[in-house]
Amino acid sequence: MALRIVDSQIHLWGPNTPARPWPEGREHEAQRPYPILKETLLLQMDQAGVERAVLVPPSWEGERNDLALEAAVAHPGRFGVMGRLSLTDPGSRDQVSGWRDQPGMLGMRFTFHNRHNRHLLTDGSADWLWPAAEAAGIPLMVLVPGSLDILDRIAAAHPGLRLVIDHVGISLRPGDPTVWDELDAVCALARHGNVAVKASGMPHWSGEAYPFADLHGHLRRLFDTFGPRRMFWGTDLTRMACTYYECIHMFTDHLPWLRGSDLEWVMGRGVCEWLGWELGGEAVQPPGRS
Repeated sequence: MALRIVDSQIHLWGPNTPARPWPEGREHEAQRPYPILKETLLLQMDQAGVERAVLVPPSWEGERNDLALEAAVAHPGRFGVMGRLSLTDPGSRDQVSGWRDQPGMLGMRFTFHNRHNRHLLTDGSADWLWPAAEAAGIPLMVLVPGSLDILDRIAAAHPGLRLVIDHVGISLRPGDPTVWDELDAVCALARHGNVAVKASGMPHWSGEAYPFADLHGHLRRLFDTFGPRRMFWGTDLTRMACTYYECIHMFTDHLPWLRGSDLEWVMGRGVCEWLGWELGGEAVQPPGRS
């Protein structure tokens, strides 16, 4: 039976227009200068053998989820969405209870990783979200490098809230081996059964060529700590300097300890079950594949 591969994070965005301008500045240099449309993603997924992908609207578009939801509605077997919501708009609170009623919507994703949004974790802006999402059964993906202590308190206070740590939970500084010093704090969060981790965008931190052997030990530690059902493979493909093939086969071919049902959970089943995205019976065969 073919391995069912589900990418736990990928972005898409439209052309650069006055109504939807692309961002400027160094912090966005990693974004490539062309549109990433659903058709682009489907072609790459088909070529790489990826059955499904979780779409995460880029943070630089604010709280716009329309393009991602359009893709999920058009291709419900291929795309699901972790949407964005304003933490400071009073009207946001009224949207939580019916959030997952939106076709294609799986949950919410929030970024707290830079000067624009880190303060929302500490100034009270996000305090209402945790109990509201817990009560509504909405899973959250959170980018919180440098704020893992706050996530620890949130997870403990809201045991019914499913939290996913984005991009291993470490700083997004490429080529800096010291970022892995933060892994102790990430692994400490595994004591909360309501916390999972995305092993997404891993080649970003490697100082070596494929198969990125300098990452394998860190991956083993994440696996041993969180287990196969709470560690989710993903790419954040638009930020990677390597190919989709390399992102996949680092896991499927070069981690000898990751085999059988454990590989199945890490490569897709785990994130689908965590988000309540029913996989169904047989794998969905991408167009042109048999």
